[in-house]
Amino acid sequence: MSADDTKAAAEEAFARGAYPHLVNSRPTVDKAGTLSAFADALSFPDYFGHNLDALYDCLTDLSWLPPGEHVLIWPGSDALRKAEPKTYLAIRSVLSDAQRALGPNGRSAGSWRLTVVLPDA
Repeated sequence: MSADDTKAAAEEAFARGAYPHLVNSRPTVDKAGTLSAFADALSFPDYFGHNLDALYDCLTDLSWLPPGEHVLIWPGSDALRKAEPKTYLAIRSVLSDAQRALGPNGRSAGSWRLTVVLPDA
């Protein structure tokens, strides 16, 4: 995804009243860097445990953010896919599960909604 595409995804989120959160793709070439980049992008609370279970828990809570739709834009996902394919698939699975949980019919749906944009996928 080019910088223009990333900007367009953020503008589309704003246009529909959502909150875009851009993941800094530079540190997302390993598990630790990717989890930290997500934590930074979504302003995770200090108690975030920096593991996949904690990622899911924070993604399906979002109570520290304003109610509404939150769009997580991860333009550098392909770098992790190439560097650590198993880690990439595990994180993709967590993102998919969290998005489903906070979708319109999800068990955690309520005042917060999560949309994940993986332009490299």
